[in-house]
Amino acid sequence: MNQTKYKRIILKISGEILGCREEGEPIHSKSLENICEEIKAVADMGVEIGLVVGGGNIFRGLQGSDKGIDRTTGDSMGMLATVINGLALMDRLEKIGAVVRVQSAIPMDKLAEPYIQRRAIRHLERGRIVIFVSGTGNPYFSTDTTAALRASEISAEVILKATKVDGIYDKDPHKFEDAQKFDSLTYMDCLEKRLSVMDSTAFSLCMDNAMPILVFDLQQKNSIRQAVCGETIGTIVS
Repeated sequence: MNQTKYKRIILKISGEILGCREEGEPIHSKSLENICEEIKAVADMGVEIGLVVGGGNIFRGLQGSDKGIDRTTGDSMGMLATVINGLALMDRLEKIGAVVRVQSAIPMDKLAEPYIQRRAIRHLERGRIVIFVSGTGNPYFSTDTTAALRASEISAEVILKATKVDGIYDKDPHKFEDAQKFDSLTYMDCLEKRLSVMDSTAFSLCMDNAMPILVFDLQQKNSIRQAVCGETIGTIVS
């Protein structure tokens, strides 16, 4: 078994990472396959993985406001989008030999277990990957907040926030060539520099519970394995 820095993690994946904008597919088979193979490889190293997935590739609550949909209804639609993504991840992971449980914050017993903290921890202890869907079950809360909440509830050691950027920069690296990357930051650094690591509710939860956040590029091969092994990757906020 490889030596890992973390025993129990929350991996936060945005819904957009599962899709392919060029091909207009909300769930792209190759993206799904690559992500699941990485997750399975890390689980095989003995790391206990709780997975929080967004739904932005299908529907984002705030999009509903632009279409005249009430914010609360829009957020409920967004939470259902995370269930679709969670089931897709479960299906692919099971096909490559992983043991997976999906837990939903909104009761839907034909599709997923209800979220029960003690049951989630028991699954993790038995080597099962647990996918947390439906956000927190409440409108006005993002899946970043879900990741921060679940990480604290299951006593995870770190939140791995998988993005399409290789860390946190002082400004948008896609727009500014002179953008500078940070290797490590404190919570106060992020607040003072007004860096958008997570939304304010999620970030406050992490800061209050001293939960480290590692922001890294999921598109880089073996990035999850590098992160759990403590290799220099992305930006750590602690």
